[in-house]
Amino acid sequence: MRRQVHNKNNVTLKVIAVNGSPRKEGNTYHALMGVGRQLQENGIAFEILHIGNQAVRGCLACGTCAKNRDEKCTITTDPLNEWIQQLKAADGIILASPVYYAGIAGTMKCFLDRAFYVAGANGGLFRQKVAAAVVAVRRTGGSSTFDSLNHYLTYAEMILATSNYWNITHGRAPGEVLQDGEGVQIMDVLGRNMAWLLKMREQTKVLLPGPEPVKKVFTSFIR
Repeated sequence: MRRQVHNKNNVTLKVIAVNGSPRKEGNTYHALMGVGRQLQENGIAFEILHIGNQAVRGCLACGTCAKNRDEKCTITTDPLNEWIQQLKAADGIILASPVYYAGIAGTMKCFLDRAFYVAGANGGLFRQKVAAAVVAVRRTGGSSTFDSLNHYLTYAEMILATSNYWNITHGRAPGEVLQDGEGVQIMDVLGRNMAWLLKMREQTKVLLPGPEPVKKVFTSFIR
């Protein structure tokens, strides 16, 4: 029987994985399930938030979220504000995308630009959460997409979980990534390492609190 990990308030540790693929159970999903199985084996709740098939528009650059500081995007034609609160409540976050033209899938990019801008403009809603990026690719472009996903995580001051290689798995038709032996192991190791980081963070955050947030300094080079 799996033993769920609870904190001092008896709340189960939880990871939410954002699936940016239009396909609900394509290769991105199978890659995430490899990570999720290890998290669950380590007693951590795991949920996939499928946003890749939704109509999510890009950021308007209006700055309203920074002005209002209400943890909301001014665009209300999609469930982004609900998703932000789900991610805020999670202990860990995984960002996952297929590769489109050597980059992040369009809907996922729109989601990330808005969600992470709102999070940053409201005091760092995702700050010091354990995080990872996962990529599913047919042939090439995996490394550039993986790098782009990590830009969001590192900018948000998150704690990155790693594996024994880049978190990229290969396949074309849904399920083909399960034939990528090294890719399967990468997701397995990532899940175990992420579970360890989550447990370590939970057990030490009272004895060793994280650094306090600082006010962001913006330097513009054109006057």
